Amino acid sequence: MMTDESGPALRIAGLHKAFGRPAVDGLDLLVRRGELYALLGPNGAGKTTTLRMVTGLLAPDAGRIEVLGIDLTQAPREAKSRMAYLPDDPMLYGKLKPFEYLEFVAGLWGVTAHEAEPRARELLDWLDLSQHAHELTEGFSRGMKQKLALAGALIHAPELLILDEPLTGLDAAAARQVKDLLLSHVAKGGTVILTTHILEVAERLAQRIGIIRQGRLIAEGTLAELRERTSGARGASLEDVFLQLTAQP
Repeated sequence: MMTDESGPALRIAGLHKAFGRPAVDGLDLLVRRGELYALLGPNGAGKTTTLRMVTGLLAPDAGRIEVLGIDLTQAPREAKSRMAYLPDDPMLYGKLKPFEYLEFVAGLWGVTAHEAEPRARELLDWLDLSQHAHELTEGFSRGMKQKLALAGALIHAPELLILDEPLTGLDAAAARQVKDLLLSHVAKGGTVILTTHILEVAERLAQRIGIIRQGRLIAEGTLAELRERTSGARGASLEDVFLQLTAQP
């Protein structure tokens, strides 16, 4: 299948999904390759529903999704092989140790043991989990589980990493480790799309920000561009901008 290797990391056009009422309502979205993009919105805005459709976990009612130039409907396996998704409450296998879990996930992606081993050790070191390598994950704290799940999402070096509230349950030190790892992924040419209710995180990390409300994109751009759309001062925080934009009719 021919793909456009110079196109965006993600292109969404006219996306619809309803559960009795519209959850995503004609959403158009474009995320460039090599950027960290924050998708923000109030509760019930359609963020998680959108991400689940992008990752193929939920079928849209209408619309088109292209991942790295690949039509998700026409070539789902190829599209999914080039991305990874970390939900806000990831599932681990409690009877596996961290290295065993990463080996297992790598095998699911078709990564050889020769390739997976150094990558797994690097990720465990980076996320400060190496000292827990011989412990069962069932005894891990929520933050440790979140970090291990992130390592699992990165084990096959996906070009597009999609994260739904990745900093939930993390203390300050763990959150810093995760943020540094995400920035490193982008610096190496990868793309990250994340949702977060911690607006300071989006303000510090995201190169561009999209704000959705009632399943529609209502604003998008850099923080400076979003400030221009509101009555906030030049130094207004993302929180101030967000609250103004989502309050507008």
